[in-house]
Amino acid sequence: MNEIPTHLAAPFRPIDPDKFRNPDLTAKGEPRASVSLTKLDTLWINTGTLCNITCANCYIESSPSNDRLEYFRLDELAGLLDEIEVLELGTREIAFTGGEPFMNPGMCAMMQAALERGHEVLVLTNAMQPMQRPKVKQALLALQEQHGGKITLRVSLDHYTKDLHEKERGAETWNKTLAGMAWLNANGFNIAIAGRTCWGETDALSRAGYAALIAGRGWRIDPANAGQLVLFPEMNEHEDVPEITTACWDILSKRPDQQMCASSRMVVKRKGAEAPAIVPCTLVPYDPSFEMGATLAASLSADGGNFRQGAVKLNHPHCARFCVLGGASCSA
Repeated sequence: MNEIPTHLAAPFRPIDPDKFRNPDLTAKGEPRASVSLTKLDTLWINTGTLCNITCANCYIESSPSNDRLEYFRLDELAGLLDEIEVLELGTREIAFTGGEPFMNPGMCAMMQAALERGHEVLVLTNAMQPMQRPKVKQALLALQEQHGGKITLRVSLDHYTKDLHEKERGAETWNKTLAGMAWLNANGFNIAIAGRTCWGETDALSRAGYAALIAGRGWRIDPANAGQLVLFPEMNEHEDVPEITTACWDILSKRPDQQMCASSRMVVKRKGAEAPAIVPCTLVPYDPSFEMGATLAASLSADGGNFRQGAVKLNHPHCARFCVLGGASCSA
């Protein structure tokens, strides 16, 4: 992982090395919780880990030089879309993340392929130079004209102030992102914001701050809507966090079917790999023990390791930190 920036460094407790080792049992010997897929509502595509910027705390370590995940290709997406139809999965949404998706030269063609099959499309973007290239804008406008209501672009805006946003994203990123959002808003795109909760603010205070920015810019975003302003907990897999047991569902008054891996999967293409790999969600892109096979059909019956008949064993710190305890989901 990248060096932890000062605004995230304290308090910090290193993770207990005995945790998250046994797929079936916690370090205390208690049965580990698992989550079964109820419906593949969202299929995530990692378009590649290359990005035009390097953030201070990027869980996937995207940067202008990180190509650990290759650019995903249109023909690879087409095979997955075929599977969705053949298996009658009823998948509503195809979502694209990175890296920066618009670094991928096939990004707009992949959006078009998903839209033409009747899926909604969600793209996570920083809305900076890769998205603002004239050819990309032209392609996006054509897609908006044909499928406008089914396209959402969620823009990473880490805080509602320039100083804190640029503390995470780097100098001279704020105005470029706002320019991209202004263009999207002016051209009628559905837009959302992805912010962070690492600043020591309450949810209400954060939403009030974003509300003032949104109102001042005239963006068509409802800051009270958790799908239009998504505030994500920080993810540092080296910091200690409780393991989730089967008893936690009742203790926390939560259900397995509320978790992200109950309704989504992600597809990644590792550098040099012959085929893509299915993983449970967007949070475990690099861990080979979470691979569920090269096809959606294989992922539905994955058995062994961190899976049993396709059910995901919550054997990763992010399962607790982001999903169960954090209550977050990358899907809208």
